[in-house]
Amino acid sequence: MQKVKLGLIGCGRIAKNHLDAVSQIPEAEFVAVCDCIPEKAQKVADEYGIKKIYTDHREMLKNEKLDIVSICTPSGMHPDMGVDVANAKVNVLTEKPMSINIEAADRLIKACDDNHVKLFVVKQNRLNSTMQLLKRAVDKNRFGRIYMAQANVFWQRPQAYYDAEKWRGTWEFDGGAYMNQASHYVDAIYWLLGNVDSVSAFTATMARKIEAEDTGSAILQFRSGIIATINVTMLTYPKNFEGSITIIGEKGIVKVGGVAVNKIEKWEFEDYDDDDRIALDTNYVPPNVYGFGHNPYYRNVVDVLLGKAVPSTDGRDGRKSVEIIQAIYRSAKTGKKVSLPL
Repeated sequence: MQKVKLGLIGCGRIAKNHLDAVSQIPEAEFVAVCDCIPEKAQKVADEYGIKKIYTDHREMLKNEKLDIVSICTPSGMHPDMGVDVANAKVNVLTEKPMSINIEAADRLIKACDDNHVKLFVVKQNRLNSTMQLLKRAVDKNRFGRIYMAQANVFWQRPQAYYDAEKWRGTWEFDGGAYMNQASHYVDAIYWLLGNVDSVSAFTATMARKIEAEDTGSAILQFRSGIIATINVTMLTYPKNFEGSITIIGEKGIVKVGGVAVNKIEKWEFEDYDDDDRIALDTNYVPPNVYGFGHNPYYRNVVDVLLGKAVPSTDGRDGRKSVEIIQAIYRSAKTGKKVSLPL
């Protein structure tokens, strides 16, 4: 059996989701891992039976024959590392966000295009059973005209979370609550409702000792006329409370809530559809706010590399949420409405 050989850069918090997902796919395996802290790389290698460890990703690219490299480093490092991988003629998979500004995102997209390699950006929330059902309802036009949408990310990230890694909450490597924790929700709003026309936003750093914001509210006007709000805070007492998306239309209303869009809390439409019967059965208990979506995401990536499927998300798709978040930051900084595209 042909096996897809993967390398991993960055052995921190999110790496486990990648390693676990690939361990469940017989046609794929991680053959090398890299982290600038050798102990982190060694720990992961020991746990998952990976033979090769590196502290420099360029060395890994030089010495290993890889089909794809997964980048799980701080957000601000994704583009440069991705460009290095692309220049080595290896396919690129990057965690969200693919970059912290669209200039760097464009640089990465161009490098992948120039080297004729694929660029995958992880958008695992799209693959949650609840979100798939909501997307289907939108695509079937079950809402009729959609008037309004709301995304809420009311989570808790204590100061200890930011203190544990120097890069967290910095403008250079991370961004704040929108760019890091809420980027999947920004992506989901775009994925469900289409292109954004303009953004107005307020952000604040209220309680955490970080450069970027811990709280904010953004109003998005879509080209279709829909008005949406995205409300985010990392200060929810005493723990993660809600990660939700609500859509209100002329013929229906849905709220997908829970801690991380894992529970259908409201599902009501004018006309019956067979999906109504399964709507309440799609609720699940996620192991964490990342959900189970990395598994089907990697299944798609491996199938694409084996020539059996088309990518569910690519670099240009990943760029959209970066652009919307950049517009949110620009509006919050200037106090003005910001039009898209930037």
